Amino acid sequence: MSTLDVTRAELALLVLYLNKAEARDKICRAIQYGSKFLSNGQPGTAQNVDKSTSLARKVFRLLKFVNDLHGLISPVPQGTPLPLVLLGKSKNALLSTFLFLDQFVWLGRSGIYKNKERTELVGRISLFCWMGSSVCNTLVEIGELGRLSASMKQLEKELKNSDKNQNEQYRAKLQKSNDRSLALIKSAMDIVVAAGLLQLAPKKVTPRVTGAFGFVTSLISCYQLLPSRPKAKMS
Repeated sequence: MSTLDVTRAELALLVLYLNKAEARDKICRAIQYGSKFLSNGQPGTAQNVDKSTSLARKVFRLLKFVNDLHGLISPVPQGTPLPLVLLGKSKNALLSTFLFLDQFVWLGRSGIYKNKERTELVGRISLFCWMGSSVCNTLVEIGELGRLSASMKQLEKELKNSDKNQNEQYRAKLQKSNDRSLALIKSAMDIVVAAGLLQLAPKKVTPRVTGAFGFVTSLISCYQLLPSRPKAKMS
């Protein structure tokens, strides 16, 4: 491929990426929490960017609660242990509730709904729902990683006389394990972000800590949404 063809292919991937509403939301999230880290809760330009970006992101999430509502009523893969099923459905229910309530927070903070006290109360309830969903997702990822580890060990025994890294099934499981490990890190860090936004431990989880953790989880989300590159054709 010529340099122009490579550039065109890279730009096509970038366009595909930026066409995703979810990707644009996560980029804005990185800006939001990066600004929170810089401001450390102090008035100024960085805090203004934090607040304005937070409000703008709520528009991206209008009616997004339907996604997790659909996940809540969708069947689970056969063979999934009951505790993981319950945790997964709890995550869907809590995240859907968070996104539903977040719409009312947007109405209040944009000035459409005038009751500030009720807006703040709904905002706190929604954040507790998000925190609960992150806890559930963390436990789901731990459980799924345990199941993957057991199946990989079983596969290693079956492939003891051959190179496991050349086995397509083993490589697929390894990739899945890496993806779930990253998702586990993100969910665990999001619990800290939620605690910071709720000010549950203001001396330890400061706005700067919240911003740092939120920025990292935003970058992880951006990475998870990257489109897969097409495999190069062999000449």
